[in-house]
Amino acid sequence: MGPDDSGVNTESPFDTRIVQAFLLNISRCLDFERFPIGMKLLKNALFFAATAALSISFSYPLAAQGVDNAMLLNPPANSWPSYHGDYTGKRHSSLTQITPENVHGLTLAWAFQTRETATIKSSPLMVDGILYFTLPDNIWAVDARSGHQLWHYTYPPNTGDHIGQRGVAVYKDSVYFVSPDAHLVKLDSRTGKVQWIVEIADHSKGYWATEAPLIVGNHVLVGVGGDLDNIPMFLKAVDPETGKTQWQWDVTEPAGSPHIATGGTTWMPGTYDPELNLIYWGTGNPTPVLNGKVRPGDNLYTASIVALHADTGKLAWAFQPSPHDTHDWDAVEIPVLVDADFNGKPRKMLMQASRNGYFFVLDRTTGENLLTVPFGPVNWATGLDKKGQPIPNPAKEPAPDGRLIAPDEGGLTNFRSPSFDPKTGLFIVSAHPSWSLYFAKPADGSYGWAGADYGLWGKGVIEAIDYKTGKIRWSHEIGQGSSAGVMTTASGLTFTGDAYGNFLALDTSDGKTLWHANGGSGISSSPITYELDGHQYLVTSAGSVMYAWRLPTPPTP
Repeated sequence: MGPDDSGVNTESPFDTRIVQAFLLNISRCLDFERFPIGMKLLKNALFFAATAALSISFSYPLAAQGVDNAMLLNPPANSWPSYHGDYTGKRHSSLTQITPENVHGLTLAWAFQTRETATIKSSPLMVDGILYFTLPDNIWAVDARSGHQLWHYTYPPNTGDHIGQRGVAVYKDSVYFVSPDAHLVKLDSRTGKVQWIVEIADHSKGYWATEAPLIVGNHVLVGVGGDLDNIPMFLKAVDPETGKTQWQWDVTEPAGSPHIATGGTTWMPGTYDPELNLIYWGTGNPTPVLNGKVRPGDNLYTASIVALHADTGKLAWAFQPSPHDTHDWDAVEIPVLVDADFNGKPRKMLMQASRNGYFFVLDRTTGENLLTVPFGPVNWATGLDKKGQPIPNPAKEPAPDGRLIAPDEGGLTNFRSPSFDPKTGLFIVSAHPSWSLYFAKPADGSYGWAGADYGLWGKGVIEAIDYKTGKIRWSHEIGQGSSAGVMTTASGLTFTGDAYGNFLALDTSDGKTLWHANGGSGISSSPITYELDGHQYLVTSAGSVMYAWRLPTPPTP
């Protein structure tokens, strides 16, 4: 079938290699010398049966997906049903088939070429044997065993910001996707047919969207971008059936407040604690971005980690990694939820490696700070306040004659996902130790960019941080920096990528390389893993290609 008027291109989920293998195995069992005519007739019958099955597969949609609240609360190890894999954001898998001892034997199971020029930044989802991933304006559903395309949806042409697209959410029999021009699209997960499209924000005012939605209960949570346009930001909950707004939490004070800061984008998916029924979300930098003089004060709740009540959107608590930010350091990095001991006491914790260079550990019930330490070069703060928040140094704000700042504007980390390994207690993050010069440019005006960052030095490393102390247990250099996220597994492996397009498997205990393969282009996504038919698959992407890896033969239990 070709594209229809809904933007969907569908292909049969039936893999002809299954037919070929079936016929081959049958033919091996047949004695053609003793029964040549009868066997020929049987072979023809098998061929026509296979052809009929093939034609049927073109006519009927896929089975409905089994993603419900129970699965999202307790995802089975053989799936990856949400952006982080589960609500905690740990990006840690309990699968153990691929181990430090056999990971060198990984081979390519399949590769899927999107035929697009854009780089894949999305984290794929996998449920019921189907893999979903995105590029701006595009969603693909492919067979997770073979990489065979099942359907492809293309959003109508638009003038939204096509900077990237993080992925989708799947709930019941629907897929939810945000468009560059800030609309939420609901598709039938079996066919890719559009069920509805609703506006999340007015694109004509400067809003855009890139994030993967997050399903919590009967809420589809969606955030927005647009930090170059000095507009207020928000997080919105939408009814998954009707598309109607249920609640909206505004990041900054209402318009008209004195010395108001705008900004505070919500462009990365948050995490969720079902026991507390709290959503945890990071917000972006205030605007104007580098000119803080027109917005005195802390600029709440920009560059913050917030806890919101899931059913109302009411603020429970907030912590601000970068009060009065003047360096373009948002705090949207993943708030990772960990239940473990801290100083001998069991705690429900939230951890974030923030773009501004600090690693934070909070009590996620109350927002109390337990630990604040830098995880690389940081020189922009004079110390910590009583809440554990850094105190900005006014002498490090951008100026006409330049200011030497660490880290650079890209930050010590960014949107790329970290991982937490419960066995070792290591928070593992792709970091970028760096220094740069920040300049103020009055010619840009009070509400323009009003500055520029010029990088002087930087390198990429994978860092393993001891969450109890903040000390770096090991680091692994990856070139000038990579946008690849991190995933760990219970077998002791850390999967990520380097600046040269290599997919990497590291030993979680010491960071040593155990396997690598080159994807042929830059990596800007996070790996996932799942199990099908007794095989554990590793899925990665580079450039416009999605790759699936597995061991040739599953190890004997």
